[in-house]
Amino acid sequence: MTEEEIINATVHFVKATLQGAEGGHDWFHIERVWKNANTIAKTENVNGLVVALGALLHDIADAKFNNGDEEIGPAMASRFLHSLAVPEATIEHVENIIRNISFKGGHFTQIFTSPELDVVQDADRLDALGAIGIARAFNYGGFKNRELYNPSVAPDLHMTKETYKTTTAPTINHFYEKLLLLKDKMNTGTGRQMAEERHAFMETFLAQFYLEWEGDK
Repeated sequence: MTEEEIINATVHFVKATLQGAEGGHDWFHIERVWKNANTIAKTENVNGLVVALGALLHDIADAKFNNGDEEIGPAMASRFLHSLAVPEATIEHVENIIRNISFKGGHFTQIFTSPELDVVQDADRLDALGAIGIARAFNYGGFKNRELYNPSVAPDLHMTKETYKTTTAPTINHFYEKLLLLKDKMNTGTGRQMAEERHAFMETFLAQFYLEWEGDK
């Protein structure tokens, strides 16, 4: 198969697999990350096929929807890519991107690094920022039946990986525990540049949110 055929087959597989998924982790999330990755990749020296497959398959079986199992995604991606006779080195690279892309509370040591992972990770983090990031945060909070905000529940900035995976804190806390931290964790120059405006938009949103919460606006 050509690279284009492999990518087209992967798009079809991901769309089918994620049909009915939670709105912040559905096909449209994947598509946005793929687009972000393509934009960033233009300024980086990377393997385009690995970037595309990593972006398309990074949430094929997100651990948070699979009882915290972080190996379901890599295994599913591996089986699919083997069915297309994708080279073994490419499959292993994609598996490692899936294993290492997530934030995991910010206190997680990546055991794998590559320019391709840098690109896909930035692309995924961008989709957690700005207007889309805000929409996704509250969509997931509603999905988990979490409070919007509770002034008596302070953000936990020192969560372990396991605590992060099991937190039930209000959605606003998530801005401080993850979203507002992402701008300074971007890997690429293009990713950092794209993150600036989205980060600023979230800060504006939070300022307005608190004014409305107190009845000042």
